Amino acid sequence: MSDISKVMVTGGAGFLGSSLCERLVDEGRHVVCVDNLYTGRMDNIAHLLGSGQFEIRQHDVTEPIDVEDVTEIYHLACPASPPQYQRDPVSTLRTSVWGTFNLLELAKKRGAKLLLASTSEVYGDPLIHPQTESYFGNVNTLGPRACYDEGKRCAETLCMDFHRQYGVNVRIVRIFNTYGPRMNRDDGRVVSNFIVQALRGEPLTIYGDGGQTRSFCYVDDLIEGIVRMMRGPDDFTGPVNLGNPGEFTVRELAEMVLQMTGSDSTITTLPLPQDDPTRRKPDISLAGRMLHWQPSVSLEEGLRRTIDGFRQQMACDGR
Repeated sequence: MSDISKVMVTGGAGFLGSSLCERLVDEGRHVVCVDNLYTGRMDNIAHLLGSGQFEIRQHDVTEPIDVEDVTEIYHLACPASPPQYQRDPVSTLRTSVWGTFNLLELAKKRGAKLLLASTSEVYGDPLIHPQTESYFGNVNTLGPRACYDEGKRCAETLCMDFHRQYGVNVRIVRIFNTYGPRMNRDDGRVVSNFIVQALRGEPLTIYGDGGQTRSFCYVDDLIEGIVRMMRGPDDFTGPVNLGNPGEFTVRELAEMVLQMTGSDSTITTLPLPQDDPTRRKPDISLAGRMLHWQPSVSLEEGLRRTIDGFRQQMACDGR
């Protein structure tokens, strides 16, 4: 075994993964980014390639993989927005189930810690508010969102079974709506949708009456929580909610984006998709107690940074 320990980040070319890779490289870690580039982009990680501490392996985690000297595995691979994960629901399930199984096998073989990026979607359309980690959820197993919701629920089960049966060091984070400048502009999530539509002067599309709520966490806050969980106590497997408990309606978000972009766009409405959660807000008291973590970036400040990033991207595309 060499004296260079490695950190693996699956989905490392994606929105969250690339931000995590950047954080770890800045700390001097040797990072192995694993991504099949289904939704990830090389543009997100190009600036890391010359660092000498970063390597990328284009690989689909549904196939086994081995990395010598790996000590930590951050498992973020999986499409995360409804249009992305519903485009190929069978592949989404395979990524969550087989991908997680393969990485747990690697963690078992190499004695590595594994952190699973799970999701608030495991709560489905919740019947309690705010959502605590002890809530078992309200998920439609037959609906069009189930490939993601149930895939992540199964991934959590796999993590805990590998922990109990084989002693694998696992930790689970349940991520609530996260946003930031590296989001794909066509990923279908509400923040990116509204910003792109506003900057293009197109109507902002609201599904339903816009009264459904979400809690939006800026990417830097989320990455800090993920890193703290990986470095937290070995006897704390989670799951733990990571998100910003500030609760806003979708219509409030649309109005904020219009005001902050100075756009003359109007708002249009379409029917609410099946199983779309009506309320979403994390209880983060467990993260506060165990990780001493809470978000610090306000929605207004985070939107400002995100809008600036999208403006720069779109200006580069224009050139």
